[in-house]
Amino acid sequence: MDPLREAGKLLFILGAVLAVVGGMLLLGVKLPFRLGRLPGDIVYQQPNFSFYFPIVTCLILSAALTAIFWLISLFKR
Repeated sequence: MDPLREAGKLLFILGAVLAVVGGMLLLGVKLPFRLGRLPGDIVYQQPNFSFYFPIVTCLILSAALTAIFWLISLFKR
């Protein structure tokens, strides 16, 4: 294919991804849950120490990114 056509597709996909991420950031304030403080995230607190590992948040973000990259690979074919 033409390199300019490939660059156009890539820019279109990146723009769509940025639009979705921007929309999620705008609407994220109105969601009933806070991403990063979901049930299942590990929180361990002591008087002088706290440990936080957002495992459920990581799983959700991983699934979302996998789906996005899978869709991108479909358009590249």
